[in-house]
Amino acid sequence: MMENEAAWQALLSRDARFDGVFFVGVSSTGIYCRPVCPVKPPLRRHCHFFISAAAAEQAGFRPCLRCRPELAPGNAPMDQGGRIAEGILAAIDEGLSCSESSVGQLAARFGLSSRQLRRVVQQQLGVSPVALTQTRRLLLAKQLLTDTQLPVTDVAFASGFRSLRRFHAAFSDRYRLAPRQLRRQPGGVVGDHVSLLLSYRPPYDWDAMLNFLARRAILHVETIEEKHYLRTVQLGSTTGWIRVGPVVGKPSLRVDASHSLLPVLPALLGRLRQLFDLAAQPDRIAAQLGRDPTLSASVAAHPGLRVAGAFDGFELAVRAILGQQVTVKAATTLAGRFSDTFGAHIATPFPALTRLAPPPQRLMAASIDEIAQLGIVSARARAIIALAQAMGRGELQLSASSDPERTLLQLMTLPGIGPWTAHYIAMRALR
Repeated sequence: MMENEAAWQALLSRDARFDGVFFVGVSSTGIYCRPVCPVKPPLRRHCHFFISAAAAEQAGFRPCLRCRPELAPGNAPMDQGGRIAEGILAAIDEGLSCSESSVGQLAARFGLSSRQLRRVVQQQLGVSPVALTQTRRLLLAKQLLTDTQLPVTDVAFASGFRSLRRFHAAFSDRYRLAPRQLRRQPGGVVGDHVSLLLSYRPPYDWDAMLNFLARRAILHVETIEEKHYLRTVQLGSTTGWIRVGPVVGKPSLRVDASHSLLPVLPALLGRLRQLFDLAAQPDRIAAQLGRDPTLSASVAAHPGLRVAGAFDGFELAVRAILGQQVTVKAATTLAGRFSDTFGAHIATPFPALTRLAPPPQRLMAASIDEIAQLGIVSARARAIIALAQAMGRGELQLSASSDPERTLLQLMTLPGIGPWTAHYIAMRALR
């Protein structure tokens, strides 16, 4: 628990810069809120400040139904401990279990012992890895119950619970409510997709983000339409499509996802948070970069710029290899040919989306000639095959939950990948 006068002042002013940075538990109501909650501020003596939603829930507080803590943006890491904690959150979103029996597997990703990992999570987020996993699942379930008409059974499995009984027990124990009590309207599948909100701290230069992604969009895999980003999705054996765009009047993005993606919803939302850099703290970024006389004018003229991430690490790495020593336009053309040749066909409601990005397994057995005939020089073809083989065998992982230093070294041992390409991949795929 944190006791901080600055947090109290941020709560009084409803300062959006602190949204998701801390949460306030109100002892007179038993409820915890975001610092931007629109209700009348409680008395100071009733307030307890927490560094994470999980810590507030562990202390016995229930989430506010008004400000909805599950919509709070993430908290970007500022140091090594914070980076490890953020990586653990990403790993949970990717679907890696944080049960007592699997903490060792998670710790190995970061070169830590199980004990060290538990200590880092406790220090940074105020809870154990197991409690953190439970809170993430319950908050996603709460969002699905509130914002969608999905049946409760679908909500339970989409939010990561393996049985309906465990879901009801966890929900009742933590929130003292039955899941159906959060429904705004009766459940039932409506339309061909589910819609959810992902929040961020304003400002956000959405046009700049879209312009960056549009220049690099892979033909038939990604497209930009009417201020929205659309793409096909493959996560494991699950496929589908998404559409992401801004919400007028709210610091949020609306995500439309095909119903087929419900089994991988936590991983999907995690990847979108990384792709659109939704955990960024623009005030701290502007303050830091604004100190540099070369950057200060540009920072002031373009508030809310973000660093585009990667939806898929392998896809981004292939795109980076194709972009070596050629223009962005030429690399985009090659990436389109590449996906048309090696990507599987998919049917979507959007004529521009007809292909899935090729996974590593599809390229592991490809020959240099197969790739080179697309106009890709042999050195690049050799690099792509080596990359696919390393990732297909599980020797290399390119995601926000990967250890950056170790991954950089692994990348630079592959043929055709030098420091510039490796660091570009790290900046976007490893965050």
